Amino acid sequence: MTPRLTRLDPDALHATPGYHHVTVVEAGRTAHLAGQCPLDPQGDLVGPGSLDAQTDQVVANALIALAAVGAGPDDVVRAVIYVRSDERADLSATWARLMDSALAPAFTGAATLLGVAQLGFAGQLVEVDLTAALPDGD
Repeated sequence: MTPRLTRLDPDALHATPGYHHVTVVEAGRTAHLAGQCPLDPQGDLVGPGSLDAQTDQVVANALIALAAVGAGPDDVVRAVIYVRSDERADLSATWARLMDSALAPAFTGAATLLGVAQLGFAGQLVEVDLTAALPDGD
């Protein structure tokens, strides 16, 4: 946790499986990443039919996008994870894979995990939307 971020869980709210109910950004700039999709640099879908392979590609893409603005997973203040499924097991497996990845610190702030009926690309099973706090610019 960086000094400009405070993450907390009010006592009157339920315990969480790794994220915090509230993330406060003291000051500074923010970066709003577009939803990171399981596409390779050529724009081709990675891992058709494989939630694990697609999740891994989304992680790789998110790390690249964060690095492009001088941020890392610890700087993420809001995450929304979309999984094309109505099966709790798929959502739980995706959460577990994300929490075992290099992007895991991104999900310790305010995070939402959703099962959805459809995503933007044919065959797409997962997408991650991130907001990061950036250091003040000079």
